[in-house]
Formats: sequence, structure tokens, C-alpha cells
Amino acid sequence: FLRYLALYLVIRFLIEKEILNFKFFFISCFLFSVFVSFDIFYQLTFGKDIFGFVATGRKLSGPFSDELIAGSYLQRFSLFSFFLFPIFFNIKKKKIIKFLIPLLFIVFFSAIIISGNRMPLILFILGTSALLVFQKETRKYIPMFILVFSLTFLVIFKFNSTVKYNFINFYTQVDGIIETSIIKKSDNPYSDYSKQFNSFYDTWLMNKYIGGGIKSFRYYCHVRPNIDKNSKFKCNMHPHNYYLEILTETGVIGFLIIASIFFITLYISFFKKYFTDSKLKNNHIITPFIFLFLIEIFPIKSTGSFFTTANATFIFLIIGVIIALARKENLN
Repeated sequence: FLRYLALYLVIRFLIEKEILNFKFFFISCFLFSVFVSFDIFYQLTFGKDIFGFVATGRKLSGPFSDELIAGSYLQRFSLFSFFLFPIFFNIKKKKIIKFLIPLLFIVFFSAIIISGNRMPLILFILGTSALLVFQKETRKYIPMFILVFSLTFLVIFKFNSTVKYNFINFYTQVDGIIETSIIKKSDNPYSDYSKQFNSFYDTWLMNKYIGGGIKSFRYYCHVRPNIDKNSKFKCNMHPHNYYLEILTETGVIGFLIIASIFFITLYISFFKKYFTDSKLKNNHIITPFIFLFLIEIFPIKSTGSFFTTANATFIFLIIGVIIALARKENLN
């Protein structure tokens, strides 16, 4: 796992020495996000995407074949598209920007809805909403955002039966988790979802200070105390939440270390940019990275594994960019 420390250091070096080309990165995110979005639309229309990947079930994969991550990809990378033209292109007619950005939002938002990835949709909305609230230049667009968001979702929900089923089912699952976790109603058909989260506690107690080791949850969960032998519930590979996974696999000590890294990153970027007179106020390149980091470490959500290659790479790449840009700005 130390390779991510190397990634962080390399990213910092590339930025501080002005080797990393942010314009190229933002353009790449824009082009690929638009491509993935329209490939999802194509797959919805013709039953397969432009590469021939067939749509199956309630989710659309777009160009990712059997990996159902199109919505997650767009949630993580489409945000850079909103900053590309205002930052890197000197467009004199601001009306073009005012038309282009809402259009891009509708395209990305619609594609995430149609992809069937429900948690990325919620995170996309949260991230965009937070951005509108904290950026004083965009607060006046909040009513328009709410209107566009509502109309887009309602139209797709009404005219697409798969999307309608997908989100009605999502509501039922959330309601089931609440019933089994808070009301303790064990006969709910969705009780396994809450059991996946609850299974972490007894597992954590086995090694609560230093943890059982990275990716050990998949083993210790099966041998934890207080297992109901009559239950058909089976442990998953991880508890589907970053913080619960960090606690069970690295213990309280590891949790405090990682939480400290998160807190320091937020303090030198988000807090200084929006609550002090720091020079970061005029640094717009750092903005999408800050809000993506906020959404990525948002505690109340289901997640993949923190210690997988894709998630860890994304998180430590963002941390490297944020800290490098913050340090660079403070040194100037």
C-alpha cells in the first residue's frame, strides 16, 4: 500500500515543478465524460453501445463492458468539464458559458440517471449543490439548478420504465435499511443490506486497536463472535463504507492516522479557500479537486473498498493535487 505514498509524492513534484499540464487533464476529462455520456444514450437507444457491448439488467455500462461503473466514472470526472472553458479558454461572450454549462449538466446528469448507478447520482447532486453554495459567483444560479435538476429527473423517470423501477426500488431499499437498523424490523426483505453494515462491529472488536490487516475483513467477518448460525446472511468482502473498513482493517490507530490526513487536507484547502483570506480564493483549478475530495470522503454513503487499486489511486491522486496546489499558492 506504500505505492500510494509514492504516487502522492510524484504528483506533488510534478505540480510544484509545473510539469503537470492541467489544461490537458481538464480537456481529457471533458472529452471522455461527453463520450461516455453519449455512449450510454446510444446503448439505451439501440440495446448495445458503439463497441457492441450489450445492455443487460437495470444498469448500463456504456464503454465499460461488464463493469457497471459508467455512473461512477461520470460522477468523478465530469465535474472538471464545468471549469474547463471558464479557466482555460478566453471566451469573450459569457452567454456561451451560461448556455454551455447547464447543457453539460443536463447531459451528465441524464447519463448518470440512465446508467442506473444510484449512489453516484446522489453524490453528483451533493457535489454540484455544494459547489453552487460555496462559490459566490454561482449562488445566483441555485434556483435554475433546482429547476433543471427537477425537470430532467422527472421527465426521465416518467418516460423510462427501467429508471422508474430503479429508483422506486432504491427508495424501498433505503426504507428497509432504516426499518432493520433503527426500528429493528428483521422481517424486511432488504434486511441484508443493513446486516452488511452491522457485521462490521463484531469484526472490529476482534482487533479494535491495530485492526486485522488490509483486506482482512473478508476473513474475520466469518469468524467473528455472536454469529447467528441459523442466519442465511453471508459476509461480504468489505463493509461497504470507507470508515467502517478502515476501522476493522487498521483499527483505531489507523483510523486516526487516515482521518488526520483527511482533516489536514480539508483544512489547508477547503477551509482556507472559503473561510479565510488565503491566496487560494483566486485559484480556480483547485476547486473541482476540493469538492470531489469532499464527496469522496463523505461518511454517510455506501462505497467500494477503500483499499482497492481504483479507489485508493483516485483518493491519493486528489490529495496529492490539493496539497501541492495549496503549498504552491502559499509559497508564491
